[in-house]
Amino acid sequence: MTNYPVEMYNYHAWATQTIIGRLKELPSSVLNQEVNSSFPTVAHALNHIYAVDIMWYQVLTGVSMREALQACYSINDSILSSSDEYADIFARSAEQYKLWFQSRSEKDLEQTIILDNPYAGIRETRLSEIVLHTVNHGTYHRGNISTMLRQLGHASTMNDYALFWYRQPADVI
Repeated sequence: MTNYPVEMYNYHAWATQTIIGRLKELPSSVLNQEVNSSFPTVAHALNHIYAVDIMWYQVLTGVSMREALQACYSINDSILSSSDEYADIFARSAEQYKLWFQSRSEKDLEQTIILDNPYAGIRETRLSEIVLHTVNHGTYHRGNISTMLRQLGHASTMNDYALFWYRQPADVI
């Protein structure tokens, strides 16, 4: 049986590496080229995705959201200079999530915590909802990056969930 929060996180990690792979094909200057969009540069968008991935990972591992946000503010401002560096930090983050998932059952992911979101208030939240939010957040901002690339005169790359299904040969019954 498929553990869908884990499957969706795997998609998120794959899609992020897919778009970074596209960035590696482009001139290195594209990463930090200014564009009038949701973020001033593609690097800023990647930083934001990464900071939020790390913030939610910390929440999943028991850190309060307020503390996790505080710890990640500096990440959001630490712009990296190459696509390879982004590939590395996202790969390390995905490995952290993978190890966390391996130590949890599907039932564990339905555990609830009290989330004290300084922007939205207090609510009871399942761990699986946090994982799915992390995925959705990344998808939203990879869309921003695709738009930014087009504005800069470059094609993006497909990184839809349906394409993720075909990353490996299908099982034949």
